[in-house]
Amino acid sequence: MEHLSGGSMGNGAPSPPPTPFDMNQTDELGIHCPEDSMLGTTAPPRTPTITHHDNNNIHIAPPSPEPTPKPSPTPRRAYTSQESQESTQTLPSVPEGTTSNSRRTFGPPPREETTGLPKLGIYNQPSFTFTSKSHPDSKYQSNTKKHYQEISENDPGTTYPRLSKPVELVRSTYDVVVIGSGYGGAIAASRMARTGQSVCVLERGKEKWPGEYPTGLKDAASELHVSGNFAPGWTRGKTVEGGDPTGMYHLVFGKGQNCVVGNGLGGTSLMNANVFMEADKKTLALKAWPPEIRSNVYGLDKYYEKVEKVLEPEAYPDDWPALPKMKLLKKQADLLGLGERWQKVRQTTRFKNGPNSCGVEMKASELTGQDATGVNDGSKTTTLVTYLADAWNWGAEMFCECEVRHIEKAKNGDGYLVFFAWHGRNRGHFKANLHGDLMWVRAKKAVFLGAGALATPEILLRSKALGLPMSHMVGQNMSGNGDMLAFGYNTDEQVNALGRPFPSPYNPIGPTITSVIDCRNQDNALDGFVIEEGAVPHALSHFLQVMLDIMPGTSEPKEESILERTQAALARYGSRFLGPYFKRGAIAKTQVYLIMSHDSNQATLTLQDDKPVLEFIGVGRSDHVKKLNSLLQRATEAVGGTLVHNPFFALMGQQQVTVHPIGGACMSRDNTGATGVTNHLGEVFTGTGSEVHDGLIVADGSVIPTALGANPFATIAALAERSVEGFCKANGLTISEEPNGLLDLFGEPQHCPPRCVPARRRERMDFKEEHESLLEANEVIQCADEIKAAGLGFTEVMSGFIHFDTNLKEDNRETYQLAYRTAKSLCESARFFLSVQAFNTTNLLNSSQHRAMLTGTFACPSIPGSPFMVRRGEFNLFILDNKAPGTRNLTYDFDMTGVNGRKLHFHGYKVVDSSVALAPFQFWRSTSTLFVTISEHVPGMCDDLDNEDAWRRGKVIAKGIMHIQPADFMSEIMTMTPTGSNLLKKVISATSFLTYFTRKSLSLFLAPLTPLQYPSPNYNGFINNTPPDQSIPICASDGVYTRLYIWEPTAYPDNNPGNIKNLFMIPGASVDHNIFALPTIRFNAVNYFTRAGYRVFITVHRIGQLKLADNNWTTYDARLDIKACLEYIRRHHSPPHSSDEDSKKIYTIAHCMGSVAFSTGLLDGTIPASWIKGITCSQVFMNPIWSTINLAKVMASPIPLDKLYTFFSGTWFSCSTSPSDGYFQSAINQLLRLYPHESRREICNNASCHRTSFVFGRCWNHENLNEATHRQIDRFFGGVNMRLLNLLMKQGSEGFVMKNDEEGFENLVTKENVAKLRGIPFLLFHGRDNAVLSPESTERTYEMLTDAFGSSSAGGKDERGDTSVDDDNNGCDYKRRVVPGYGHLDGWMGRNAWKDVYPFVLEEVDRVVRGEHYKFEEPHDKFRAMVEGGELLY
Repeated sequence: MEHLSGGSMGNGAPSPPPTPFDMNQTDELGIHCPEDSMLGTTAPPRTPTITHHDNNNIHIAPPSPEPTPKPSPTPRRAYTSQESQESTQTLPSVPEGTTSNSRRTFGPPPREETTGLPKLGIYNQPSFTFTSKSHPDSKYQSNTKKHYQEISENDPGTTYPRLSKPVELVRSTYDVVVIGSGYGGAIAASRMARTGQSVCVLERGKEKWPGEYPTGLKDAASELHVSGNFAPGWTRGKTVEGGDPTGMYHLVFGKGQNCVVGNGLGGTSLMNANVFMEADKKTLALKAWPPEIRSNVYGLDKYYEKVEKVLEPEAYPDDWPALPKMKLLKKQADLLGLGERWQKVRQTTRFKNGPNSCGVEMKASELTGQDATGVNDGSKTTTLVTYLADAWNWGAEMFCECEVRHIEKAKNGDGYLVFFAWHGRNRGHFKANLHGDLMWVRAKKAVFLGAGALATPEILLRSKALGLPMSHMVGQNMSGNGDMLAFGYNTDEQVNALGRPFPSPYNPIGPTITSVIDCRNQDNALDGFVIEEGAVPHALSHFLQVMLDIMPGTSEPKEESILERTQAALARYGSRFLGPYFKRGAIAKTQVYLIMSHDSNQATLTLQDDKPVLEFIGVGRSDHVKKLNSLLQRATEAVGGTLVHNPFFALMGQQQVTVHPIGGACMSRDNTGATGVTNHLGEVFTGTGSEVHDGLIVADGSVIPTALGANPFATIAALAERSVEGFCKANGLTISEEPNGLLDLFGEPQHCPPRCVPARRRERMDFKEEHESLLEANEVIQCADEIKAAGLGFTEVMSGFIHFDTNLKEDNRETYQLAYRTAKSLCESARFFLSVQAFNTTNLLNSSQHRAMLTGTFACPSIPGSPFMVRRGEFNLFILDNKAPGTRNLTYDFDMTGVNGRKLHFHGYKVVDSSVALAPFQFWRSTSTLFVTISEHVPGMCDDLDNEDAWRRGKVIAKGIMHIQPADFMSEIMTMTPTGSNLLKKVISATSFLTYFTRKSLSLFLAPLTPLQYPSPNYNGFINNTPPDQSIPICASDGVYTRLYIWEPTAYPDNNPGNIKNLFMIPGASVDHNIFALPTIRFNAVNYFTRAGYRVFITVHRIGQLKLADNNWTTYDARLDIKACLEYIRRHHSPPHSSDEDSKKIYTIAHCMGSVAFSTGLLDGTIPASWIKGITCSQVFMNPIWSTINLAKVMASPIPLDKLYTFFSGTWFSCSTSPSDGYFQSAINQLLRLYPHESRREICNNASCHRTSFVFGRCWNHENLNEATHRQIDRFFGGVNMRLLNLLMKQGSEGFVMKNDEEGFENLVTKENVAKLRGIPFLLFHGRDNAVLSPESTERTYEMLTDAFGSSSAGGKDERGDTSVDDDNNGCDYKRRVVPGYGHLDGWMGRNAWKDVYPFVLEEVDRVVRGEHYKFEEPHDKFRAMVEGGELLY
């Protein structure tokens, strides 16, 4: 990567940005590559070429760059496919801020000014406002502090760059996955990205930039993670775990020695001492190394040079201020006779301003001495500002807070699955789930392990335990690199080795290490060592003082005079009382020693209870260590100090601490798994032989087989460069050496790797869907970040039982409960671990869909492919349920990908309805119970995010129920976290969310007390407008005009128009034709019968929803309208030229009081029975009997209610109302809140629904109506006049139909009148939950008909359970059917009436009209498509 360090055109000017080229062609799936597309882009214009193709994929080679004079920020690359190899294939072109016609984004509306597709780079990531950290020593302000203050003052919104992305944007598959971001991982990421591969970097820690690193003890303590086996002395020890697992500092307790390593994007490079020291050749020649290295010890030199070109190490400049600690070490070296071995170290600290080798602007060091906790002055050359920034610029995607747990071979296809625990979104509160429900990503070609010498062996050990074969040497031959830490306490010299965030320019500390006594050139390489001076960061300064004061010294200075002893005592007390920064104090005169040598390499890492246990054998007690301690003692005494070992050495039984653990996945000395874990290139062996896992490569310090006796990072980096180069050569990849130019880390990358578009259609569709979902999610995040919106998130765990069964298609409670019980008996458990994140709280609360994003896992072992990864799913908070009135749902919709590559869809919803009213335990059950459907994924099924029923398009494969456990709910509350650029926005975000949640919850919990819902002036939810083909005025014999509506059939039996039959339908009182042609349901009765070949006629009679209905007409009067309609039908729509009277007969369906009116006409002879082919009676015919509650209304009041109402408000009662109604009507509206209900589920706050229930009784089970129907019930109900109501009350209490009052309420149900019904087939059906009319209404009619025209002995039950009687003489029969789950009118207006009611009515109509043997065949129309597509399976 020779040109990586260039970044300019040779004259100091930055290289120009790339120029795009045009591509417009699309393939059969519409995939093309726009400007700014995140897929297939690169820097300069170039033409891709197909290198080869196989049966599955087209492989596209990165073309050669060509110079371009014209800069452009929107580079791109073309794609080709096997299906169209001669033409360029591109990816979807969607302008930034816009969406395709069929998709809507999660976020705010599109912006007007856009510049192209959003790339998924750092510019759109949540950023953080810079805040300067204060320091108690405010007397001095360095240039660094002034610089940051100037930035903050000039631009309060200054933010840090973000190379990493939210995990919400992770893809399912990458060419290469890199674990860790230290030297090895960062090098692998940079180099592989430069080969054009898609690269994913998974880092356990967080991303922090200079200015964000801790300075004080409190900040540093919050970044500390402690783990391991705490074992002081010879005790057995105890496993400990504490602190932030993604914290920057990780202290690992082990037996014999303890380790400190770093987490964060940049790994340990964020907190090391920057010393670039190559391993000596004698060490590389040791037998522990593989022959390819030990036989060619100079072979690493070219890789050291590669690393040098990037990291640019240099020694402390001679013309910079002298450093006391460096001067003292030189003096000590001279006193020890080792003066010729003293030298300045080369280090990766910047001593000049300007861009580094990768094009990132850096500053010169302020000599703070803060390297060990993170340098905030922008001078430290970490992997973050070099290799990782370069990898980002070349298209690598990085994700933080992702702790990789294990690796396994991909179950379906090549490559590996990398399983990781995501610590983001406070998921750590679910301790039982964090490491159990793992997320994963697939690496198609390679996995590079760069997690460090502790984490990499742990990952390999766990992978081996889970079935990935490898050498038994994993975790063996680890080393602490011979590290020792000691202090020359209270010397005679000023040392100034305590770091300061903002040091005085007149008293600099310097980098942590600036010089070394290099004693490695020994006859025996194992005797070599180095001694370096060091600095203690400010965060540990007071801790250091306490420890040095209370710890005993190894040796006091000898032959000191009384004056010298007095001065030493004064220095000690000065530090104690005036603090560690007292210039003449003992701490300020303390030298810090850092030693690296050779230990026994006998440390081991094992897993116990799935936790790593580190054990060092023989460290700290060997003769070699004693010699080193003796040397340090002499050096300290020579300058009048006291040698004090590190705190671990004294407090934990002479245990040392190392910051350089190495080994654990060592290179084999004989290239077999018998002596090591990897070969000389870091490739992991499959066992004890020489065979390796293709593409599984260790690229960190764990491959080093022996202590180096020097700072190891240079050797780690060189070996990583060597391993990556070996992989590239073996796979024909070329690492680009194109310079970056000056990088804008707040902008977008200059390159994007070409993505291999799969050739198989299904895989191409998945590819396209993932691409579009990434665009949407990125747009959400970008829009929120641009307006600095506050967000909110939480994490949820739900568990339950889901039954794998493709026959569970119904969407009702009974089906879910059956599946749950079955799954529970079969132990088919299920669980999800999902994080919900809203990036803009305002959008979450104010949009109609109340959307947030879901990320996590779903596991159900009974479903093949489990566990499943969830990416960019949709969560809806208290979304209005259009299928049920007064109901709010919490819904979960997401596609999920199994480890076998199978893609399924998850749909779940929590139902919060009126049943929770004033019932706290029911409220908990409703909000904690999730009804789940798992279905096959259908490409594009979730394109329209507003389509709540899109999930029904897939074939159902499993159903069940999941719950939130109380303990998990408490953890969920702990995870709720607002996000925002400042504290105020976070507080507002949290307050807004809690206010909304509380308000919605109380509106349901206190439903009877909430404000009434009045009729809306606007039409809404009319999804199935069914206008009549004709509207005919009908004049009855008394001169009253009504209406007859006609619908022509939409299909004919046998495609023969001659098979059209007439069907007459009569609605009840106060309603009109809309109850049969309901526009708010997707499949109404008129649709159902017209597609069956019937010409449908519906009358709107005088007691229906007509203006003349308030003229005191009754059911008895309405018989005249029915007769006039029948006359019209017979006259105008009978079969032509037919003299057969039977062909003119009309089958009639009558509902409620329309049926009563029809019965009066038949019984008194007004309507000839010979005109009627057959009758279906809905709820009643000639024996109306009120339900109990309606009967109580009739009988309870001493004054009849109709008389009472007439007295106060006139003769007309309207079912509609408004807030502006008079006092009396308003009082009725409020009193009707108290109307009794049989079930809490029937409670609602719809004023029109209340009034309808008051005058007629509850006309439906609310769960059968959808929201649109219930919300606009006033549009389908008119009212009732008091004369009609009086007659209805009398008929319902007496149990028979009768004439009007002026005719003495004459009973029409006489034996003579009933005899007129002979020969007419009857189907009477009744809703089991009818709250208007008693079931006895149809039962009594049925008994009267069977008594009159057939013997009871001839009756029986047919095969469907219907009660029927056949009369042998005249061939008619009588049937009665009770419909479970339905009330009065929902049998026609219910959303599921198309499958629960209409079919058996049509079956009876067909039987009577078309013959016993006729069987209806479904036409191929939109309704059949909806049924077969599952769109109507509510």
